[in-house]
Amino acid sequence: MADIVLAIGTSHSPLLNSPAEDYPKHAAIDASGRKLLDKNGKPCTYGDLLERADPSIKSQIEPKVLEERSARCTANIERLSREMADARLDALIIIGDDQHEQFFDDNMPAILIYWGETIENNLLHMDEDAPQFWRKARSQYHETAQPRQYPVDAKLGLHLIESLIEQGFDISQAKRLSKEHGEGHAFGFVHRRMMDDAHIVPIVPVALNTYFPPNQPRPRRCYELGKAIRAAVRSGPSGRVGILASGGLSHFTIDEELDRGVLDACKTNDAEALCAIPVSKLNSGSSEIRNWITVAGAASHLNNAWQEYIPCYRSAAGTGCGMGFTVWK
Repeated sequence: MADIVLAIGTSHSPLLNSPAEDYPKHAAIDASGRKLLDKNGKPCTYGDLLERADPSIKSQIEPKVLEERSARCTANIERLSREMADARLDALIIIGDDQHEQFFDDNMPAILIYWGETIENNLLHMDEDAPQFWRKARSQYHETAQPRQYPVDAKLGLHLIESLIEQGFDISQAKRLSKEHGEGHAFGFVHRRMMDDAHIVPIVPVALNTYFPPNQPRPRRCYELGKAIRAAVRSGPSGRVGILASGGLSHFTIDEELDRGVLDACKTNDAEALCAIPVSKLNSGSSEIRNWITVAGAASHLNNAWQEYIPCYRSAAGTGCGMGFTVWK
């Protein structure tokens, strides 16, 4: 019988492909005018965050600390990759978000399932004057030699669309990508960082509009979507299916309380805690926590076997990314 046998949550921040000495360069972007939100989701300046920040954060951006945390993040990605390979999956559903890579204000679906036979990962295209550290950080999402077509489980994708509509979800669908960019970063990260040529698994990309108001799915809807995805998988054509949340946790302002609460709720299968997360906290990069809520709903029958949280601060103002890694099986 088909079922979800493995679930994974992983951050996909550009910091994950940046050596520790590049963290201050990312921090300089934060300080130079990036649109920032405080922990309550209210717009603020870098100066506002710096004024309110816990002074102890300064000790967490020392070079040795950054090097240690960067190494732990890399080790965790490698661990998750081994978990996927060892699970011998027939298909992997990836819950990710699109950040103006394929979808824009002329068409911004709340929930979209891609079910073409393949999906293209394209080369990295950046302005000629883009700094080298930023090129390196972004390169983890893209092919380096030539575009590549990765396999998609189109039958499972179509089955998910039809089943979810029967379960009351209005699903957008796509069989091809209309923009030259290729698959978005949330999906490219999995292909480029988590799969090698010996362990390529057909995927089903599920794109949630986590980022852009006003049609962001609410936390409870995300959890219900996860449960509905599992129900669809159990009646579907593929055998051993995995599901993966790509993105998060809190950024660009790290909120350790929020992140640890999400991970604790995943560990204890506390659906109500996940559904009750204030929408105001799920904006900007922190909005990608919606992907985790969806996967938690799909994985409620599994045990949360392992998790690690690493708050990767990069500035004294508390900017950076709360890196989360977890496995249900």
